[in-house]
Amino acid sequence: MASCASSLLLGLLSFLIVANIPSSSSSSGGIRLSIIRKPFAAVPVFREAPAFRNGDSCGLQRIHIVMTLDANYLRGTMAAVLSILQHSTCPENMEFHFLWSRFEREVFSSIKSTFPYLNFKFYRFDSNRVRGKISKSIRQALDQPLNYARIYLADIIPSDVKRVIYLDSDLVVVDDIAKLWEVDLEEKVLAAPEYCHANFTNYFSNLFWLDPVLAKTFHGRRPCYFNTGVMVVDVEKWRQGGITQKVEEWMTVQKQKRIYHLGSLPPFLLVLAGNIKGVDHRWNQHGLGGDNMEGKCRSLHPGPISLLHWSGKGKPWLRLDSRKPCIVDHLWAPYDLYRSSMHALEE
Repeated sequence: MASCASSLLLGLLSFLIVANIPSSSSSSGGIRLSIIRKPFAAVPVFREAPAFRNGDSCGLQRIHIVMTLDANYLRGTMAAVLSILQHSTCPENMEFHFLWSRFEREVFSSIKSTFPYLNFKFYRFDSNRVRGKISKSIRQALDQPLNYARIYLADIIPSDVKRVIYLDSDLVVVDDIAKLWEVDLEEKVLAAPEYCHANFTNYFSNLFWLDPVLAKTFHGRRPCYFNTGVMVVDVEKWRQGGITQKVEEWMTVQKQKRIYHLGSLPPFLLVLAGNIKGVDHRWNQHGLGGDNMEGKCRSLHPGPISLLHWSGKGKPWLRLDSRKPCIVDHLWAPYDLYRSSMHALEE
């Protein structure tokens, strides 16, 4: 009996530890459970990155890099930033501009604690600018308002910034990004790798191509697919050309007629395809996340590589955590700064 009573007492004590029982009955009349904070919960989620210093030949020129900032992709962002700094001759010349749509204090503090020497600024993207303009696409992640922030970067970043490199969060750079920064835009608004072998007609619906007016959109141009996850942008020319407004106009057409199926990419193509500066394909080895439906493994394309991009459904950190990675995911892993709970316990 004594043993039984002891067990009951221990059970009751354990219950009281995990439950906060109010002294008077609450409106719901139930028990409100509290989360027990484990000792390692205060350990930063990400390890601090080493400090990267400029080489002797570095001048004062700033390289401006724009990325979005979101808790769901934070692990990817951390890896991308680390890869850029690690392979740069002049890492102290990098200035990062992070666009966010939802205030998440932990996300901001993680950037600061992981990269204490980083030059960066945060900017709020008002998601109300696109909520009424977004059409449902083939993958839910493509419908998030922050995915459209790149359309408005010229309105968000300071007017004294004349050129930026826009990068997605699901990539790593394995070359000096200054080489991409220095590309000659030749009076174009935007530079990116072009893929003219891709079947361009697939990016738009039959309704688009069968409409006699819409089908003339690309007349006088030789449109090629380009991926909007890696772009060098002349911000001044973007503003002068009213590119944001032109992209928005196509988003309005899409709401009325359903002329494409893929998020924020098609309106970019409608406005700019065939009128950008082409860049070497080495600067966007894209599609490593597979297609937008299943995210199956893909192999690297032949040729030199400066940037690896997991565009598509499959993300390397998720596949690595699931213990079912693709071969290419192991190329991302060395840049992963994530400190797992198990790792924290071992420390």
